[in-house]
Amino acid sequence: MPQRSVPHPAAPDESAGGLPADIRPFMAAFPTGVSVVTTLDSDSVPHGLTCTSLASVALAPATLVVCIRAASPTLAVLLAEGHFALNLLHERARGTSDLFASGAPDRFDRVEWRLPLGAGGPHLTADAHAVADCAVARTVGFGDHTAVFAEVRRVTVRDDRQPLLYGLRRYAPWSAAAAAPQPAAQPAPHRGLPGALRPAAPEGGTRVVR
Repeated sequence: MPQRSVPHPAAPDESAGGLPADIRPFMAAFPTGVSVVTTLDSDSVPHGLTCTSLASVALAPATLVVCIRAASPTLAVLLAEGHFALNLLHERARGTSDLFASGAPDRFDRVEWRLPLGAGGPHLTADAHAVADCAVARTVGFGDHTAVFAEVRRVTVRDDRQPLLYGLRRYAPWSAAAAAPQPAAQPAPHRGLPGALRPAAPEGGTRVVR
């Protein structure tokens, strides 16, 4: 398979005055889902931003990590309040992804959201297919970003919506990617207890996992 290399000075050495590697082309080649981090400040004013730097850390305790630009106003509120909601966008929510990436001051006036009892931050009810309510457990600053490790207190999932994907600097719907023919394979075992069955949710329903 042909490979494409990104031109770059050979073996840069910062101590010798060279430039550090630009990892953006590398990370652009790693497609991810798209999320919006939301929180409320002490005056109940909502704040939020689009984030694709998200990973699971541990199952027990259930922990995620999101990486946010250190200068972000949303990050400052999130750290001050100690909790937030992580909204995974569905494939028809590209406009919401662009809106929260733009920093528009009226972004919460242009989307549907609510704050359920015990939520970590606003739930984007019309645009998210899954929401995790999180409490900040630890932060690590590195360079121009801060890694926020958060314990997940509650997860809400809608089974009638599919994820929005982002890679190579463009969006793609999960339904299109999943429609591609797949090679024949044995069904993957459920990752729970041996012989356990995954509970079925009503079609088009919402289920909450605590």
